[in-house]
Amino acid sequence: MTNVVELNDLNFDSEVKESNLPVLVDFYATWCGPCRKQLPIMSQVAEQFTGRAKIAKINVNEGQVKSMEYGVTSIPALMVFKNGKVVESLSGLHSQNQLTSILNKYTA
Repeated sequence: MTNVVELNDLNFDSEVKESNLPVLVDFYATWCGPCRKQLPIMSQVAEQFTGRAKIAKINVNEGQVKSMEYGVTSIPALMVFKNGKVVESLSGLHSQNQLTSILNKYTA
């Protein structure tokens, strides 16, 4: 998962809100089964969008402030940020094709 940026409450704003690229953020937990399935998909999407979008993840147990700020109540929760604002919000497990389709709207 080297292409996926690790977020926390301290670096979230600089990595996501101040990014010049669209950012797909995965709010996850290590104990969550669907989250564990989502992580390798996120890595594949990161490879596919190198230079066009940033792919990131934040553990909800370690990033409680940002998880609460964005109203995360179920995981995995995926959000696409563009120009510092949430432009898409999804919950549950999503395929690489689904995520690619969503990101293409913001990277074209």
